[in-house]
Amino acid sequence: MKLTTFFGTALAVAGTLIAGSASALDFNGAGASFPAPVYQSWGAKYKEATGNALNYQSIGSGGGQNQIINRTVDFGASDAPMDSAKLASANLLQFPAVIGSIVATVNLDGIQTEQLKLTGPVLADIYLGKITKWNDKAIADLNAGVTLPNQAIVPVYRSDSSGTSYVFTTYLAEISPEWKSKVGAATSVQWPVGAGAKGNEGIAGTVKNTKGAIGYVEFVYAAANKLVVTQLQNKAGKFVSPTVPAFMEAAGAADWNNTKDFAAPMTNTAGAGAWPIVSATYILLPKDPKNVEASKEVMKFFEWSYGKEGGEIAEKLHYIPLPAAVVDRIKAAWKAEVKI
Repeated sequence: MKLTTFFGTALAVAGTLIAGSASALDFNGAGASFPAPVYQSWGAKYKEATGNALNYQSIGSGGGQNQIINRTVDFGASDAPMDSAKLASANLLQFPAVIGSIVATVNLDGIQTEQLKLTGPVLADIYLGKITKWNDKAIADLNAGVTLPNQAIVPVYRSDSSGTSYVFTTYLAEISPEWKSKVGAATSVQWPVGAGAKGNEGIAGTVKNTKGAIGYVEFVYAAANKLVVTQLQNKAGKFVSPTVPAFMEAAGAADWNNTKDFAAPMTNTAGAGAWPIVSATYILLPKDPKNVEASKEVMKFFEWSYGKEGGEIAEKLHYIPLPAAVVDRIKAAWKAEVKI
């Protein structure tokens, strides 16, 4: 082989390798732990399909908001929707990614999953520190025939800034005037009693390892850790179990057309079979991205996730895909508002 031919071939091969490695694009997100399982599953499949990798850090909604405001990631993720003024100040577009549900989970000897019944006011009183024993009359009256232990209740809450806490405390504030006046609804609140844990992962682990504990987690964390979940009374007065049809009924009541920034509430919705604590989880994307190619990839990734394969993955993890009409509005917002 002539030397010039050898070097020409070598350069061509090197050029192909460089081009191939350059074509792969990593993009970074951080925030809510509520949707982390589905983002990670989507990311794995998306990389198989495209070669482009999502790096997602499950650090809590507050952390996700801070990181995207500071532009240290390509997108932020938050279960708590940001208000319009803050979105405008940070020049961010907010859109929903998927819908999930929050469940109450307990660790009580002799109690099977979906056996224990709780109401919103009882749940609020537990976290207010007014109900302190599992055999308290308020709980016993809801659970005739169930043997409840004379055991101290250990409420477990999120110690980090959390969209899951925002959704949970929003529900408690809607259902309990005392909770609304004394504690309120936010990503971080002053919890009257209990033990703190970081992330949905932390609450799931703490409940699993603490006798007498009660905590609130996104349903997939309860399912993955084989935790005992409770029934909850919904707005219609019915006790319902946390099931996908119950989540879908609540999600179906969301009023997307009359809400700004896609922040459609889904807690305590009407419907005989509706689960009472359901929420969308949100993506925060810069309208003026520093890394245009990464922002393009973020939108391609979520466009893929809204499709058939992404929807199937979400449903297997007990999340609810967005309605097609909402997806169309999201895509229109990308086109109109993100400068790429």
